[in-house]
Amino acid sequence: MAINLQKGQRENIDAPKFTIGLGWDTNSSTTGSAFDLDASVFMLDQNKKLVSDEHLVFYNNLKSPDDAVEHTGDNLTGDGDGDDEQIKVDLTKTDGRVSEICVVVTIHEAESRRQNFGQVRNSFVRIFDTVTNEVLLKYELEEDFSIETAVEFGRIYKREGKWKFEAVGVGMKGGLQDYLNKYQ
Repeated sequence: MAINLQKGQRENIDAPKFTIGLGWDTNSSTTGSAFDLDASVFMLDQNKKLVSDEHLVFYNNLKSPDDAVEHTGDNLTGDGDGDDEQIKVDLTKTDGRVSEICVVVTIHEAESRRQNFGQVRNSFVRIFDTVTNEVLLKYELEEDFSIETAVEFGRIYKREGKWKFEAVGVGMKGGLQDYLNKYQ
């Protein structure tokens, strides 16, 4: 049975192979442009820095060099029910330098399209066992991010030999490049 997390809550991840599913719906936009939300994963070392450029997994780099993280592809609209984008993770393959996996969602070209997360609803991140499809955890964003154009949904981190998930839910005004600047 899935554990529904609140912001800041942490929970163990007992499955070594799992999928991160991210979903969202957009409000009717008055900006005249379609929404394109993008999920990205930053594989960080103990200093919270990107292990290498190739350890940023997103729509232009779908797989980490250690084959531990694989993005299944970019969803340009977010239409439909369920997960809009998925990222497969195999912790048994993770490069030994990786101590944290940060899950971020950004709005593509948010500034020029005059879009923000206040126009996005029903946002969630869930983790399910890749083998059994059992949902292990779910975190639904409930904040109104009216000026933010990027949100760190959660992070997976290693502590005392065990992997855990933390529901982060912190927004930022900026985009993928701003997170890259933060973690490089």
